[in-house]
Amino acid sequence: MRCLVCVLVGSLGVVLAAAQEPVDTPALARIRAEAQERSSALRLFHTLTDELGARLSGSPAYNTAARWARERFTEWGLVNAHLEPFEFGRGWTLEKIAVDMTAPRYMPITAYPDAWTPSTNGVIAGRVVYVGDKTASEIQAMVGQLRGAIVLAHLPVAVFVDADRPQPGLDERPVRTGNPALPQPRSVTPLNELLPLLQRAGAAVALKASAYRDGTVGVTGNRNTPPDALPTITIAGEQYNVLARLAAAGRAPELRVELRTRNAEDDRNSYNVIADIPGQDPALRDQVVLVGAHLDSWHTAGGATDNADGVASVMEAMRILAALKVRPRRTIRVALWGGEEQGLLGARAYVARHFADQAARDRLAVYLNDDPGSGRTLGFYMEGNQAAKTIFDAWLAPLRDLGATRNIIEPINATDHVPFDEAGLPGFNAIKDFEAYDQRTRHTNADFGERTSEEELKQSAIVMATFAWQAAMRNEKIPRKR
Repeated sequence: MRCLVCVLVGSLGVVLAAAQEPVDTPALARIRAEAQERSSALRLFHTLTDELGARLSGSPAYNTAARWARERFTEWGLVNAHLEPFEFGRGWTLEKIAVDMTAPRYMPITAYPDAWTPSTNGVIAGRVVYVGDKTASEIQAMVGQLRGAIVLAHLPVAVFVDADRPQPGLDERPVRTGNPALPQPRSVTPLNELLPLLQRAGAAVALKASAYRDGTVGVTGNRNTPPDALPTITIAGEQYNVLARLAAAGRAPELRVELRTRNAEDDRNSYNVIADIPGQDPALRDQVVLVGAHLDSWHTAGGATDNADGVASVMEAMRILAALKVRPRRTIRVALWGGEEQGLLGARAYVARHFADQAARDRLAVYLNDDPGSGRTLGFYMEGNQAAKTIFDAWLAPLRDLGATRNIIEPINATDHVPFDEAGLPGFNAIKDFEAYDQRTRHTNADFGERTSEEELKQSAIVMATFAWQAAMRNEKIPRKR
């Protein structure tokens, strides 16, 4: 009975605390009106996905997108809009890829190179050599066949990506978070052994299989790939299976492959984009409410759900606040991160540079991030911080009619709030839907803008602007995790 009483008293305390958290209703009404009547969210989104397109960190395309974002912030009247560099490494750009089967019949192949892979030596044509079912010693005995060859590196794909991670925010059950484990293409000789063997044998190019269905090709890459490495290309899983089955049956098909890539060595930095709406309260203006999303993407599509929708929503939230000429007590700062796809590099560099000591860490009120998933914002993953969740629950309540359903106490990993949380800072990521995200758009050639609607972008911008404003105006910072 005593335990039950303690639970009830504790629950009552949370409810009372939520009820006592002030909500700036007039400001929220102005935010909604600006977002609904004069939205730039869809225009920003289409500029990112259609005009600027893929934004691989370190590439000229990424730098163009970063300068474009900085110019928008300056145009809207934000202060000190600038690019903040961090060391990244060699840049890389895809200039051309063409892969075709020419015999026993013609078939165009859906193919994308791994990022940072080098070019082929012109156009490579000939019969494929299949080594997916070969041991390392068998491959070493095939040197005569491999020199100058187009090599099929994998066994046929047997297990495809078939499901998304569980959808969050639908009810009160605990949720599983984090990137799901994806099936990996298989070969008898592990790929980390196979590719060096092929390179030493003088192979011209290695073709790998995508584990996504229906022509979807999932491709990433390694920025530390040597410039003289064996060129590697990932092709649609079903088409790879056709080639591998023909080769295994002794009827190896003929292919024509051309790949042209370009390295960028003149600037080995990537950049975060930073801008402020200055705080006005003399006692609080040095404290920062930070909102952000990662600007970079992989190189196969427009980077729409990963993460142009998050960027457009965060940018639109800042445009809304600037258009309303708000005077927040704390500074509201926006950060568009580079290098997220290579290990949260931009966010980690920012935390290391700006929060190296306790005094600096004390100046961060909260960080709000918008990344995994797509569609409307449902709430925030609260990283186990119940005190912060109580506050966020109060802020979410006026947004329930827009589909913001609940904040979730569980954490989520693998995105840009993580370096903040690791440093003991309050960082939280927006909850989004995962419908068709893992099995179709994330890191694939299908990540185009049709998965996201204007209303979803508007809604996410309203939620972000609302939370940023509330955090900038409350008397205290968001509590740290106990």
